[in-house]
Amino acid sequence: MLKFSKANAKTQALANDAELADYLTDKRKIYSLDLLSGYSCPYAEKCLSKAVVQDNGKRKIKDGKHTEFRCFSASQEVQYTNVYNSRKHNFDLLRNLHHDDMVELIHNSLPKDAGIVRIHVAGDFFSRDYMHAWYTVALRNPRTLFYAYTKSLRFWVGDMTESPELWNFVLTASYGGRDDHMIDEFNLRSAKVVFSEAEAAELGLEIDHDDSHAAKPTLRDDSFALLIHGTQPAGSDASTALKQLKGKGSYSRKKQKETNMLAT
Repeated sequence: MLKFSKANAKTQALANDAELADYLTDKRKIYSLDLLSGYSCPYAEKCLSKAVVQDNGKRKIKDGKHTEFRCFSASQEVQYTNVYNSRKHNFDLLRNLHHDDMVELIHNSLPKDAGIVRIHVAGDFFSRDYMHAWYTVALRNPRTLFYAYTKSLRFWVGDMTESPELWNFVLTASYGGRDDHMIDEFNLRSAKVVFSEAEAAELGLEIDHDDSHAAKPTLRDDSFALLIHGTQPAGSDASTALKQLKGKGSYSRKKQKETNMLAT
């Protein structure tokens, strides 16, 4: 069985939104299903990072050749053994299955009280079959809301745009991948990591602090921004921007914890 994670402070805040609270009646809860960062992200580029196991058994972070800001989830996998093991377990179970077997595994593993599911706080859709498996699971579970960020845009464009739109299956294209050109080409709703509130304002984008923009079906056509977060390489532009945001009070300790849930 797959290991679903319960909501942390950030995703739990979705319950405070009136629209999203409708999915949480009858004591239903918020969950996520996560995979190993980087390894399950075939089209990541600017945020590509992996937790690499060394010969001594310890893990270290490895950034990609074109990484501009480090994936927070990969940093988690280096720091916490239980997090690494859980995500590896899920990825290992899914990675070699065919579509129908993926559907059955996800559906049978889905908590019975799931009201909202974020697909991939860590990881991404690693194949077209895998993305469509989640679509099929959403079709089977109309009372549950499923949402995800993805850089696997060719799977979305190649398959999901040809499928009937499901109200309870909300996708957001995440800038920073190898197929960014598809966002404008196919008019995909998107999220962009920004280094300041001013940058978001210049782009004309609202900042999503609590995942409500990403999750709400009524906002499925509206693009938005995400503030840079997590642990960034020393001396990088991302690290400098993060220090400036903290200095301005954009990140209180509480808000930092909540924002760290993002994994785009």
